[in-house]
Amino acid sequence: MNEEQPRYTAGSLRAVAELAWSSGRGRLLLRVALAVVASAVPVALAWLTKTVLDGLADPGRPLLVPVLLLALAGVAAAVLPHAVPYVEAELQRAIDLICRQRLYAAVARLPGLRHLEDPRFQDRLALAGETGSSGPAEVVGGALAGVQGTLMLGGFLGTLAVLNPWMLLPVGLAGLVALHGQFRLSRYRARVHGRLGHATRREFFYAQLLNSTSAAKEVRLYGLGGLFGARMLTELRWINDQRSRMDRRELLVQGSHGALSAVVAGAGLVWAVNAARQGRLTVGDVAMFVAAVAGVQDGLAILISSAGRTHEAMLLFGHYRHVVGTEPDLARPRKGLGAVRPLRTGIELRDVWFRYGDDLPWVLRGVSMTIPADGATALVGPNGAGKSTLVKLLCRFYDPTRGTVLWDGVDLRELPVEELRRRIGGVFQDYVCYDLTAADNIGLGDTGVLDDRDRIVAAARRAGIHEALAALPRGYDTMLSRSFDTPAYDDPGTGVMLSGGQWQRVALARALLRDRTDLLILDEPSAGLDAEAEHEVHQSLREHRAGRAGLLISHRLSTVREADTIVVLSGGEVVERGAHDALMDTGGLYARLFRLQASGYQEQEQDRAWS
Repeated sequence: MNEEQPRYTAGSLRAVAELAWSSGRGRLLLRVALAVVASAVPVALAWLTKTVLDGLADPGRPLLVPVLLLALAGVAAAVLPHAVPYVEAELQRAIDLICRQRLYAAVARLPGLRHLEDPRFQDRLALAGETGSSGPAEVVGGALAGVQGTLMLGGFLGTLAVLNPWMLLPVGLAGLVALHGQFRLSRYRARVHGRLGHATRREFFYAQLLNSTSAAKEVRLYGLGGLFGARMLTELRWINDQRSRMDRRELLVQGSHGALSAVVAGAGLVWAVNAARQGRLTVGDVAMFVAAVAGVQDGLAILISSAGRTHEAMLLFGHYRHVVGTEPDLARPRKGLGAVRPLRTGIELRDVWFRYGDDLPWVLRGVSMTIPADGATALVGPNGAGKSTLVKLLCRFYDPTRGTVLWDGVDLRELPVEELRRRIGGVFQDYVCYDLTAADNIGLGDTGVLDDRDRIVAAARRAGIHEALAALPRGYDTMLSRSFDTPAYDDPGTGVMLSGGQWQRVALARALLRDRTDLLILDEPSAGLDAEAEHEVHQSLREHRAGRAGLLISHRLSTVREADTIVVLSGGEVVERGAHDALMDTGGLYARLFRLQASGYQEQEQDRAWS
């Protein structure tokens, strides 16, 4: 669990101030003005009440102006409790909006996968998304409430000083004790939130498994509902236990502070009544004293609450600042070559070593290979050989730990990553099924032509999915999901679920939409297809990748036999390379795997013949 205690600095305060100002200076200034007025009204009410009560005891004193002012202050006191929360809510929403915009823009700017595949960063990101974006709004709201409490406290302390200066001592001591306790409580709450981040993600994970349509079949077939439900409840019980402890500590701290304040107020009231009996205070003085003691306590309560609220929000805001300020996980180009030139010769991996962490084993060990610009290269090998990792390096999701990947002789680290990826198309083994329309699911392959229906249809035709999509209730505008059906769509066929093979073709069409790329990466592009569909797809792919670099990864070795070069990985090393016939003659790992698969097909044919 993440026990790291976030900290805040002057830089955090400046960041909060900048966010609040950027979200809308008009709302911010209005909230400041309301804080000043809200702090002055209770003090004015106390003095005006004293004036009116003393005036009633003196029939010759004019009361019209004080009464009118008292009535006006009463109206303000009635309206402000509604106006302040409204303006603060508007300000908080505006700040939250700009915070979320910057948070997810910062995540999107991370060019690689190292941070996103780091569980500690994921914990930070979860906390930043859950509490960090509201942190600045809480800081601003708490700070302005603190201003209001301080001004009101100052006004009532001045009032107390006029009536009984000695009363300032117990009131001040009680306030300091409460303030110290509130700061300790806020630090404790921030630590608890840090510990809860990891457990909350796990609880959400199990809850998603229970609700997910993609996991529903296995969950029901294997009877996993009880197991996942029990694990979710275990995490939830631990979370609830931590929160209960926090609530109990909060009850103890705030209850003791409330009791201390009540004792001080009670002692002050005894003094005031006794002084009035002795003629040292007027009726108006007593009323003002009672209001002043209550006002001091209210001011202290607002100040202490806002201090704790601000302190805790600033601590949690540290997670937000950490994510937003995270440095890119890929080195920036040192030479700034500008646009990536079309691939002329090929891509070369030269003595590439890679591991995901300094304390983790090597995934690639001295890999050297070439992907020619106008040829098809196949990459095969057993599970865990490093094939998917090699693809991540080609797409520059990671940089090699040692060695280089060269694009026409230029190190990928010297090329702008965005320009590089525009020249790469790919279908990944773990392709995404977006809860969007069919057109969007394909158009996301090149957002520049997202509204070009002709290009999208052409890509669908090449992937062999056009007829299926065109036959949907709304054609290409049909939602490929039932997650977001709304009453606005009265067509019962609005959301359609595709089969696994159809989704595979949609993902392939998304890759083929980038028909001007230099490198096409196909990671198990036909894993979910039947034999006829697989043949059709590979025939279309051969035509599509003609004249460009192609990298085909597949466990079905029959689909790679026509590649110009087959590279065999095992244990993170290149153990064989060559054309299909040459590798079969060599009798190495590739030949053994190919014959093993072929024998399986032959046995199936024999079984059919005997049946």
